[in-house]
Formats: sequence, structure tokens, C-alpha cells
Amino acid sequence: MISKHVPHIVLPAGRSRLLVGLLLLGLAGLTGRAAYLQGMNNGFLQQKGESRYSRVLEMSAHRGMITDRHGEPLAISTPVESVWASPQDMNAPPEQLKKLANLIEMDIGEVRKRLNGQPYGQRRDFVYLKRHLSPEVAARVVELNLPGVFLKREYRRFYPAGELTAHMLGFTDLDDKGQEGIELAWQDELAGKPGSRRVIKDRKGRTVEDVESIRAPKSGQDIALSIDSKIQYLAYRELKHAVEANKAKAGGIVVLDAQTGELLALVNLPAYNPNNRKRTGGGQARNRALTDAFEPGSTLKPFTIAAALEAGGIKPDTIFETAPGTFSIGRATIRDAHKEGPLTVAQVIQKSSNVGSAKIALSLSPQTLWEMLSDSGFGASTGSGFPGEVSGKLRPYRTWRPIEQATMSYGHGIAVSLLQLARAYTLFSAEGELKPVSLVRLDTPVAGKRVISRDTALAVSRMLETVAQPGGTAPKAQIDGYRVAGKTGTAHKLEGNGYAKNRYLSTFVGYAPASSPRLVIAVMLDEPSAGQYFGGAVAAPVFSKVMDGALRMLNVPHDSPSSNLMSFTAVPEPKGDV
Repeated sequence: MISKHVPHIVLPAGRSRLLVGLLLLGLAGLTGRAAYLQGMNNGFLQQKGESRYSRVLEMSAHRGMITDRHGEPLAISTPVESVWASPQDMNAPPEQLKKLANLIEMDIGEVRKRLNGQPYGQRRDFVYLKRHLSPEVAARVVELNLPGVFLKREYRRFYPAGELTAHMLGFTDLDDKGQEGIELAWQDELAGKPGSRRVIKDRKGRTVEDVESIRAPKSGQDIALSIDSKIQYLAYRELKHAVEANKAKAGGIVVLDAQTGELLALVNLPAYNPNNRKRTGGGQARNRALTDAFEPGSTLKPFTIAAALEAGGIKPDTIFETAPGTFSIGRATIRDAHKEGPLTVAQVIQKSSNVGSAKIALSLSPQTLWEMLSDSGFGASTGSGFPGEVSGKLRPYRTWRPIEQATMSYGHGIAVSLLQLARAYTLFSAEGELKPVSLVRLDTPVAGKRVISRDTALAVSRMLETVAQPGGTAPKAQIDGYRVAGKTGTAHKLEGNGYAKNRYLSTFVGYAPASSPRLVIAVMLDEPSAGQYFGGAVAAPVFSKVMDGALRMLNVPHDSPSSNLMSFTAVPEPKGDV
């Protein structure tokens, strides 16, 4: 039998006391640390605990809706889901992570980079993986049930009219912030204010308790534009047809309420789809009617005539000799398309005589002509508030040479936007008042600025009516049942330091009914190349169709007998060769 023997260890008295002392000292240290953590530093522990389980979540705000003047939705925000991750709560096996990457159409390497803090330089508590998922994909993400992977409700902008209103409205980015157009101009009003709430999450990152609402989200303000959707569609349809038929590089049209200055339609071509902006190169995103300046050509002649009538040196029946169809100033020669001989001031407008217009302009002081152009809104922004709107170009009159004053009279040496040009014609449609432009619906019309007398405005308006009558340059501007007033313009495009020989800008600006104007419409076609390029041939028909349809939509009474259309050949307006 083997006996069990337990060895008995006897420590010296001094060493035994030392060991007991060390044990007591350690116990005292632990007790003190516990007291410190539980008492004096309890807030620190609580903070650490809450940081692990308590989260403050942002609550997206609903962006304000944009409507037309009748309440028709033009821009709305639709709820979408975005997938995000909390890297510290994520513990997904590689095969599950790969499934997630495939589902949201991301490279697995890119997913891992984002979870590891790239490109931010550090690991973050909140990381977007994919924004604006379709409902189907969002549902499949939920089915994966991955710890630390969540969905966040956001809003995506949708434009029901697509490219019809693209240039006017602009668009928003992924964060629903305005980037162009109305979306950018009224960003502060449209954008809501996000809210926040505090929640408790378990160790897998799932929300287990909604603790409190810290700040409720505030929706953005709705905005009613001045646009009339029906007129907008009509303008788009007719402009598109004209651009295609005339093989034009681009085109634009502006429709203003002649009584209030409200913008009822604005179309530019080429256009783009704001709901899918993959194809926005080649100038599709440019709002040419507001951001591009061009030489207006003969559409500027009425302002030269108005300045002369206001100065008192001429009357509508004052005669100017235009024979032999040329007029030399120094080394430069101004030409008319046809040799007309003596013309009254009214006929200078009807025939669109460059020679007559130049002689009238030179009868004025440079300052007088400049003040008329400046007071008509040229050389300055319309004040619409649209981002990127150009002010055009109107040089100081002290720098004008005689040839420059002469060519300025028929729209060369000056640059305007299509919106500026349309607005300027309210001088004649509103009996001498320049109307302010409004992009939003007005409940109360804003008073215009008196620029010329009522008598002068009416006199010029009567001249502009002859343009669409026999012997004028725009018979194609006529409308059955309505009197039309307007002016054609054809200008060579600037190219380098001179003018291109075979590249033109064709315009027509007018209003109707001439007896009591309701609408002002400006049309521009850039580089028509199908054989016709005069404003009366390519731009005037667009004006006629849009004006006719719009007046009937608005139930505007006729001011002329029905079947008042007359067939005759237009007189081509001069192109301003000098």
C-alpha cells in the first residue's frame, strides 16, 4: 500500500507577513478602483455604455414640391431606401458579404474599402454602401439579415414631364440638393430641415427601442411656378418640329404673359431627361434662353425707331432715302436685301431696311440710343433669379464709332439673351411699360417701369403689325382670327474676330392679339441648314403655331375676322452685312 503524504511548507515569519501584506494591498487597490469607477467616474462608464448601444439617427426631410401655375406636379420627391453599414457592429462571413456586394452591384473590394474607412482615412460608425435602391433590391437586402447592415429612408427627385421642363427646373444631387435651375435658385425654400431621434440597438446593431425624438423633420416649401404645362408642351412640340425640319443646331422659345411678365413657357433644344442624366453632354443641359447671349439682328430695329420717335426728330411717315440699297460709313458698307428707294419710318420696319435703320440711328446722339437700349433691359439681367442668367453686352456709348452706332441699330455689336429680348418687347405690348419677369406664379401683378410714352409704343406697335401683312418680312407669323405684331431677325453668327458666311441665327419676336396683347413670344433657331434661314421663314411659323394654340387655350377673344390669312411671299430681311 502506498501512503499519501502531503508536504507541509513552513515559511519564515518575515516572508509570511510580507505575502499577507501584498495580498491586502492588492485587495485595497481593487476596492479603490471599483469605488472610483462606480462613484467618481460613473458618467464616463455610462457614456461608454450608451455609445455602444445608443444611436442618434437622422430623419430625412421631404423636399418641397414644384408645380406649374395650375398645381400640376413638375418635381416631386419619392421615398427610396439606401443601404448603410455600421462597421463596428458588422460581423458578416465572407460569403454573405459577397452576396450583399452582388445584390447592390458593387465590387466586393470596394465594399471592404468602405467598411475599413476608405477613402475617409479612418474607420467610421456610419458608411453608405449604396444610395437610392429600387424597392425590389431593398427587400432582398433585408432578407439577408446581416448584422450591422441597415436601410435608411431617403428621397429621390422625380420629374413627371421629363425633358419638357428640364432646363427650367434643373435637378438635384444624391443628397436631394439643387444643382441647376429652379432647384438651385430656390434651394433654401425647397429644402426641408432633417430631424433626428435617439434609439437603442442590441449587440447585433438592431434597433430594439425608440427612445426619443430629438428634432422632428420639417418639410420644404412647395413652389408654384408661372409655367403653364399645356403651353409648355405646345412650345416644346412646335420647336422640336422646327429644329428637325430646318436641321438646326439648337433652338429656344420663350412665352411671356404680356400683362404680368410671368414666364408661361421656356424650352431649349437639345434637351435632356433629368430623371436619367447619363446623356447630358454636347450642350443638352444648357438653358440657352437665359445663359447664352447672341446678336439679335433686326429684332432690335423697333427700339431704334422708338428712340427716334421719343426724341421728336421723326414721325412714322418721315421719309428716308435707302437707294441704291447701300450706305457707306468710312470703309464699311451697309446693305439691304432689296433696293427700295425712299421709305417711311414705318416701311423701314416693314421692309426691315438696314440702310434706313442706320440713317435713323445716326440722326440721334449715341447717348440717346444707348439710353433707349439700356432702359429696355439690354446689358443687364432681367432679375429673374435664375442661376447663370447672362446680362448680355451693351458697350458704353462713349466708345461707339459711327459705324458701330449704325450697326447697333439693327442688332449687331450688341448681345442679348432670348429672355431679355422677349421682355423688351413688353414695351410695345404694354403701351410703354417694361414688365418685370417672374418665374413664379403671381397672385398680384407687379407694376412695370415706364420707358417710352404710350403714343410712341402704339405707333411702333402699328408698324410691327405691318411686318406680318402684305409686303412685310413675316407673313408666316399670321394667325387666323388674331392681329399679330412682331419683328423678324436674321444675323450672321460670330466666328473668331468676324462673322461666319453661312451660319445664321434666325429669330422672331412678337405679340398677339395686337389690339390687346395677351402673350409675347420669342423664337430663335441656331444654324438652320435645310435651305431656309431668314427669321420670317423658319422662326415666324413656330411663333404662329405656338401663339395660335396658346391663345385658344386661354380663351382669348378674336380681334380680327376669321380667315384673315393672306398668302404672299415674305420680303427677306437684310442680314446686316457691313
